[in-house]
Amino acid sequence: MGEQPLGFELEVPFPSAREARIAWAALSADPEPRGRGISRVEELRLGGGTLGVRWSAAEARILRVSVSSYLDHLGLVLRTMDAFGPPQPGSAQNNSA
Repeated sequence: MGEQPLGFELEVPFPSAREARIAWAALSADPEPRGRGISRVEELRLGGGTLGVRWSAAEARILRVSVSSYLDHLGLVLRTMDAFGPPQPGSAQNNSA
């Protein structure tokens, strides 16, 4: 009988649905490499402005590397959003997000 895959879930609340969409767009542009034994599913729950992410992997090492890399990217996105301030209504970036 095969081993159960390992999993990890993360929910990141944002001040607004617009900011959650911006973060989701930035983070979803980098999919997991194929053939690495890991899957990542990103969910954007706009009602509460929450970005949810689920991982599933066959090995703990692969799961750890993927989650760690995602958290590094998330930190960069959050610092960038903080540096530029909240999105302004009507800006071109917000209309496409």
